[in-house]
Amino acid sequence: MTFPSCILVASEDFENRRTLKTIIERECLDPICTSTVSESRKIIATENVGLVFCDRNLTDGNFRELLAAAKSLSPAVRLVVMSREFEWDEYLEAIRLGAFDVIASPCIATDIECMILRARRDEQKRERHVYSLQAENMELPESLARGAMA
Repeated sequence: MTFPSCILVASEDFENRRTLKTIIERECLDPICTSTVSESRKIIATENVGLVFCDRNLTDGNFRELLAAAKSLSPAVRLVVMSREFEWDEYLEAIRLGAFDVIASPCIATDIECMILRARRDEQKRERHVYSLQAENMELPESLARGAMA
């Protein structure tokens, strides 16, 4: 499994960032913390980020902008929206736009651990799918093809 080792935390809330950083490090992954959409875009473009925890709103934008940027830079990035208050319609919109999930903020360890586990499993499924597609498109070496026909 090649799940990226970096997890981005885009949050203006210092306490929430510190909590997430501690939990992510316990999972032997590297957290990178930012507080704006523009900083987060730069990190996604330059680092091997597989999972993003993003506040619903940031100083210079919101999760929608970061989600669009993340998907354009790296389609395999999974973004989890964190919010203190979330309406059902907003939850559905986040999922429809491509968010991996929505969780309550401030974060608790089990929610973060669950998201990391789900993202790892999602990556395993994606890799298996890619490998199976590659296998379907591969041609058999000539020696094997002749052996099969004999």
